[in-house]
Amino acid sequence: MLLSMKCEEYDVIVVGAGHAGCEAAAVAATMGSRVLLITHDMNKIAQLSCNPAMGGIAKGQIVREVDALGGYSGLVSDATSIQFRMLNKSKGPAMWSPRAQIDRMRFMEKWRESLDAISNVHMWQDSVVGILEKNYTVYGVKTLLNKEFTARCVILTVGTFLNGLMHFGRTMIAGGRISEPASYGLTDQLKDLGCRTDRMKTGTPARIDGRSVDWSLTTEQKGDEGDFHHFSYCTDTPNNLRQMPCHILYTSPECHEVLRRSLDDSPLYNGQIQSIGPRYCPSIETKIVTFSDKEQHQLFLEPEGENTNEYYLNGFSSSLPLEVQLEALRTLPVLRNVRLYRPGYAIEYDFFDPTQLQPTLEHMLLKGLYMAGQINGTTGYEEAAGQGLLAGINAHFSAHGGESVVLGRNEAYIGVLIDDLVTKGVDEPYRMFTSRAEYRTLLRQDNADERLTPYAMKWGIASSKRVERFTYKRQAIADLKAFMMAFSVRPEAVNSFLEQIGEQPLKHAVRLSEVLLRPRLSIHQLVELLPRFHEEVDTLSQLREEILERVEIDVKYAGYIEREQQQAEKALRLDGITLGDKFDYLSLEQLSTEARQKLDRIRPKTIGQAARIPGVSPHDISVLLVLCGR
Repeated sequence: MLLSMKCEEYDVIVVGAGHAGCEAAAVAATMGSRVLLITHDMNKIAQLSCNPAMGGIAKGQIVREVDALGGYSGLVSDATSIQFRMLNKSKGPAMWSPRAQIDRMRFMEKWRESLDAISNVHMWQDSVVGILEKNYTVYGVKTLLNKEFTARCVILTVGTFLNGLMHFGRTMIAGGRISEPASYGLTDQLKDLGCRTDRMKTGTPARIDGRSVDWSLTTEQKGDEGDFHHFSYCTDTPNNLRQMPCHILYTSPECHEVLRRSLDDSPLYNGQIQSIGPRYCPSIETKIVTFSDKEQHQLFLEPEGENTNEYYLNGFSSSLPLEVQLEALRTLPVLRNVRLYRPGYAIEYDFFDPTQLQPTLEHMLLKGLYMAGQINGTTGYEEAAGQGLLAGINAHFSAHGGESVVLGRNEAYIGVLIDDLVTKGVDEPYRMFTSRAEYRTLLRQDNADERLTPYAMKWGIASSKRVERFTYKRQAIADLKAFMMAFSVRPEAVNSFLEQIGEQPLKHAVRLSEVLLRPRLSIHQLVELLPRFHEEVDTLSQLREEILERVEIDVKYAGYIEREQQQAEKALRLDGITLGDKFDYLSLEQLSTEARQKLDRIRPKTIGQAARIPGVSPHDISVLLVLCGR
């Protein structure tokens, strides 16, 4: 919807239309808030600024969680994907992670189309230079065009634009992204109001013309074939886009030598960049220094879209001069004639200390101000989308007098992400991994809807289709599990096959659920072996594969799931003991000095959150429990 020239009051203003901003605007508007979305460029909404992909290890779980809560990232990804893979299938289901290659241009178009279809979302193309506040309560924003817009809540999702500075070798250019201006004013104002800020760095590789690649020297990596996979629980069929492979190649000692002799021109090593970079997505310069004994590093050529020659060179992020990047790449036979669309570069930008945020993502010092995405020190589209969704939900409830929403660490990777940010802070760009979740057997990609869609239904953000599908799936899973608990399998029906696959034969009839516990036996094999089971499964709708997958996981991993559930319930007891503003921590001499300082700075809401603060010992928690009368 276009904005009229008459300035109106909004419920929620969202600053920035990246992945966090789009999800925040969409969910707040869907819940009934009048939302103003302000962005530098309305033609680059939800830009995939780095790699053209969504999901991955732990990130795919977040996309499914966003979808289960009524967000758009999964739906838009499914509509624009050109390859889909389920990663880590050789490991246990807690590690399975969906990932899709995306058509970059269609992704932006689909997001824009989705936002345009939400009547409560208004858009304005401009740059925000300051917030409007009185007595530490935020009530709007001021823009570069000298416009003022008022609202009950403001969500900052500004990505890498705050005082953004790009590095191309020794050449430095101000900007939030290549060919896009940086944003100024907000950082200084927020610092003056007491917000702690620092600088971070990230980078991106060169974009390559596929016509200049010798594809015969690469290894093709195709997506999953056979069963239809997707992110969204509401996606019915594959899109009509051509599915495209990625390609694997490797660096070489000759390539490393070119890079090594040019390190004096690298902003990372000549002192030009002082800020913190991502440890888990290092530049090629960092790789050859940190892993100097390795003769090669794996790279991936990822297609940018169905109808473009542009490829993303994953694994070769660099801020070296253009000439050095070209020379190094042309030492590789596969890229000996390579042409670039643009070089790789590094970017420095401002972020704000997330330990100054409430678990709702509202700032502790400024009522009505929320922050989501890279402004909180995170990296990744998926982490941003999850934060944006929760910030949008909480901003809506704040604007209309509802209760705030905090997801637990046992409920969602999004809950783990936000709790890590507000409790532990960041000393490098934060990236989600399955290892960060202590209850990852509970937080699988296959059960995100069962964990979170009831919330979406409660808050009124689940579509009728989502509600119908969720209700059907939950009942079908329960019915199929009940059938397997009741149905008896006789030895003569399965023993021949069990011996064939190396499993011990049955000595007497057992329940079907017990047969499925055999490690080499899958639920699909049992469906084919047992006509009665086949008949039962045939009654399932198009959700057949999702239901079979869920039932198999529940049966095979029941012991692990139950144990983690018990651990989570034990930890929840500490999260049920509130602290609020009960104590002046600096005066509590029973606590260690580090604990007093950390507790005073972070102001945990519960004993459980306090226990997760680095530097707060079990003894300190015991003291707090005594002081709370426990």
